Amino acid sequence: MPKHFRTIDAARRNLSAIENSAIDQLLAGKIGRREFLRHGSVLGLSLPFLGGIASAVGLGAPQARAEGKPGGTVRAGVAVPGGAIDPVTFYDSGSYQLVFQTAEFLCATQPDLTLKPVLAESWSPNADGSVWTFKLRKGVKFHNGEDFKADDVVATFDRLADPNGTSNALSVFKGLLSKGGTRKVDDHTVEFHLDAPNGSFPYSVSIDNYNAVILPASYKGDYEKTFEGTGPFRLESYTPKVGASFVRNPDYWGEKALPDRLEFKFYADVQPRILALQAGEVDVLDAIPLDVSQVVLGNPDITVLRVASTAHRQLHMRCDMAPFTDKRVRQALALSIDRSKLVDGLCRGMAAVGNDSPFAPAFPATDKSVPLRTQDIAKAKQLMEAAGLGSGFDMTLTTLRYSDIPGYAQLFQNFAKEIGARISLNIEDQDKYYGKAVFGQSDWLDSPLGITDYAHRSVPNVFLKSPLVSDGPWNAAHFKNATYDGLVTSYLKALDLDAQRKAASDIQKLLLDETPVIFSYFPDLLVPVRKNVSGLPPIAAGLLLDRVSVG
Repeated sequence: MPKHFRTIDAARRNLSAIENSAIDQLLAGKIGRREFLRHGSVLGLSLPFLGGIASAVGLGAPQARAEGKPGGTVRAGVAVPGGAIDPVTFYDSGSYQLVFQTAEFLCATQPDLTLKPVLAESWSPNADGSVWTFKLRKGVKFHNGEDFKADDVVATFDRLADPNGTSNALSVFKGLLSKGGTRKVDDHTVEFHLDAPNGSFPYSVSIDNYNAVILPASYKGDYEKTFEGTGPFRLESYTPKVGASFVRNPDYWGEKALPDRLEFKFYADVQPRILALQAGEVDVLDAIPLDVSQVVLGNPDITVLRVASTAHRQLHMRCDMAPFTDKRVRQALALSIDRSKLVDGLCRGMAAVGNDSPFAPAFPATDKSVPLRTQDIAKAKQLMEAAGLGSGFDMTLTTLRYSDIPGYAQLFQNFAKEIGARISLNIEDQDKYYGKAVFGQSDWLDSPLGITDYAHRSVPNVFLKSPLVSDGPWNAAHFKNATYDGLVTSYLKALDLDAQRKAASDIQKLLLDETPVIFSYFPDLLVPVRKNVSGLPPIAAGLLLDRVSVG
């Protein structure tokens, strides 16, 4: 037996059947190094172990990045937080960029979508993925000196999963994890007893779910006074509407932060942020919209980090309102769109083409053999005729004033005109568009035709459930399809890659046929930094500044 097979055989003896199936897929050539590392990390296998297996079959490790020099201050320009900062309820970038510096998650996604242990050392599922056991890191303290223990994890997720609370994470945990489902085994072990089996659960307690930072069990609110956490920085000062500063945490459990200090400056709009970066007043910005990217892309003093993202602009058509009760009309509108023009023109090439399902090219389970839907005006007109709408129809598209969305709405209006659909535009401020974000009190959820922004996720679970299952709280298309609901259940509970891919392929094909929503493109995330900045990890979740160096 060759040496590398002996190495792999020895390593496999203590693995579960599901864990061994990932190795089988690697050995059979069904998955590559990246997919193997990602799937194995979700199952709780360590990245060094997975890397060793991949290297044993000839798939070498990527080169390590050079470490920056310690010291100095990193200055960041971000949006003004949307209100009082509370990790349980916040939803805006300006808030979570601050919290990410001081508080931590059980695990964190990396640029290749693998999961890295943080406050959890390891995790593993039971046979069907209905119970996940997390082993917690020992020797960790909160900034206030309290020891980090299982009680803090239980209290954190009971807060987030409380249906009577105001948690923003209920969009993730509804139907997945209930209050009381997080149970202490001992001081450094917790079990998550899920409402339904889930093969990707660790992402739900990672930075991918930005409300899931671990807070002390004693947390009662008033977060802005302390920014309590276990992270590499501690609060120095916070002034609402103005800014915040943080200093290195000398008692941090892990590798100490490189910068001595962080300064955050708040800006009400993106233009002042960009001007501050150009003038050298700040070193890094949070992500900027595509429509202003040209301002910095040509600046020799600025580097723009491009991160492949699963964020998208979801165009919904209400399946319970004429003319969208007829799927031929929905298909016709989808066929009217020139997606290459959207990617190359509107997005300046910084996006991936969408195929009318949440399965972005960046997701490993996406079936890339499903043919891409392309513009076909002749077929679209035939469908309109068959639906009895050869003379077209009139409709208002309601959307929000954000980033590239107004430009997308105007281009869609022009595309639809070619097949006789006369679309008028109603572009609203974000507060008016979202309203109370419940049916009957939200232009987003009640409009017959609309475009909505969806932020990046490392797995498609939220995209598949909340906006598209029959009882989804964000189901603006009012789409009800029992077959789809069953496929999503199959996908979510699958621990095996083959089962995930089979369900994903079936979902992609069903949504192409039904077309309740249109996914035209997935824009890249653009993060501008000064040329003297290094070490910022290119992840779509947000800014992590502890390894950043300013030369």
